[in-house]
Amino acid sequence: MAPFEAPTTKLVDLDQKSLFISACSIAFNPLFWNIVARQEYHNKLLTKLFGGRSQTACYGLALTIFSLGLVRDFLYERALRQQPSYPLLELDEVKYVAYALVAVGNILVVSSTWMLGITGTFLGDYFGILMDDIVTGFPFNITDAPMYNGSTCSFLGIALLYGKPAGILLTAWVFVVYQIALKYENPFTAGIYAKRERERAAAKKAGKKSQ
Repeated sequence: MAPFEAPTTKLVDLDQKSLFISACSIAFNPLFWNIVARQEYHNKLLTKLFGGRSQTACYGLALTIFSLGLVRDFLYERALRQQPSYPLLELDEVKYVAYALVAVGNILVVSSTWMLGITGTFLGDYFGILMDDIVTGFPFNITDAPMYNGSTCSFLGIALLYGKPAGILLTAWVFVVYQIALKYENPFTAGIYAKRERERAAAKKAGKKSQ
């Protein structure tokens, strides 16, 4: 058996603009929805645009986020096609891992959306559309961020399917971007629900006094 010889070509072609366009798209999406959602929470920006219909406004944001995700995925795949492949990533065993990652990623994303519903998934709490209780069933019993972690798994799976080291690099960027987003989103969302609980407690206390 001949010894493995490492390829002499570069692993990532930094001269391809599509790589940086993809990276910008990955970073833009969570930045966009966090800015817009906070504008909605503080100023009712989208609700005003939709004539005071907060639920319709939330659906509008959901459609926008979903569409931006499709554009991001298109740019990601286009970037991978223009990047060099790596022989070790083209082995059958790697492909099996890739398919498993994509499957796991899709399961996490789809099951999370099923559990939360459209408004629960797409920032409904910023519109005042709050969940009655914290969701603790699958997939939230195995990860507190199934949408983000599932998406990251899918990015890595696609990178391995294409056999592109650049895809692994972009997946690492996805992970970093999502971790930063969670640092902002989780405390803010927790604050929204904490405010509701304070208001409920105050209303309950006022009700007892009036009796």
